Amino acid sequence: VVTPATLFRGVTPGDSVGPHLSQFFYQPCNFGANQLEQKIRTTMPGIDYMTNFDTWLAVQRGANQPGDVFDPTTRYMRNGRDIGQWVHIDVLFQAYFHAFLILAGVGAPFDDGNPYIGNPTQDGFGTFGGPHIAALLCEVATRALKAVWFQKWFVHRRLRPEVHAARVDRTLHHGAGYPLHPEILNSLSSGSRLGLYMPAGNSLLPMAFPEGSPTHPAYGAGHATVAGACVTILKAWFNESTKLVDLGLTPLQPLDDGTALVPYSGTDAGDLTVGGELNKIASNVALGRNTAGVHWRSDGTESMKLGEAVAISILKDQNGCYNERFSGFTLTK
Repeated sequence: VVTPATLFRGVTPGDSVGPHLSQFFYQPCNFGANQLEQKIRTTMPGIDYMTNFDTWLAVQRGANQPGDVFDPTTRYMRNGRDIGQWVHIDVLFQAYFHAFLILAGVGAPFDDGNPYIGNPTQDGFGTFGGPHIAALLCEVATRALKAVWFQKWFVHRRLRPEVHAARVDRTLHHGAGYPLHPEILNSLSSGSRLGLYMPAGNSLLPMAFPEGSPTHPAYGAGHATVAGACVTILKAWFNESTKLVDLGLTPLQPLDDGTALVPYSGTDAGDLTVGGELNKIASNVALGRNTAGVHWRSDGTESMKLGEAVAISILKDQNGCYNERFSGFTLTK
């Protein structure tokens, strides 16, 4: 059901439970000897880009634009602008590597298929241990990019939202005749909706990034494909049904200004699971690119499934290469 509370959440199991953003964006972790807190350098509120046609056209032509204006205070992510900035400059598999560090740090139980579970004298290491999963997250990320780039260039070549918005703007206000569905034209020309997000007479899409969208097609989404692939590996590796509270993790959420974290006190605080929060972080990243204005919703929701398929394929390929007796991982698609 689409409500104001669900509109900007994903559709996977776990997305509707607990805070909007995954706990893997809030819980601290150790990266080796380094202690990591998850405050970010975000951008100032109220500053949008490409809000007039001359700037829009300059961006399409590749003209350099003034850079972001940054908030001098680091903050925990608490709104769409924050997640948009996070996905603007994140390292390819960063979110899921943090999730791995958090889960490994609290001793989250492995999937029942791990061949070293219950072994009294051996632990996994190069296979079925920490180095294996850490390297595998990197590996599937690059494979996912190759898969989605094929979809972008050789199959779909879908236009970016900023380009579609310009066609709407030119058609509504400047006499152009693009073949647009009347629903979008009627929605934006309705008197009750004018001025909600742009001044009257302007139907361009305000963008979070000064440079607008990347210069490759919208569908599929690279971030979402990598998210689907990396999260699938983590769901295969760890026991998805484990509740975070049973790992000693207190669910957290940011203050409204993002300067600190406080315990999440919702009635579903005890229901957050490893699998649900992994699904959620994939959706957060995918939808964060939508929030920034560079992707359509279906770019994210469908590309996560592509990444999932890539990861499952890799796990199947590697299954015959182990010396251990291994019957396979279990995960929820």
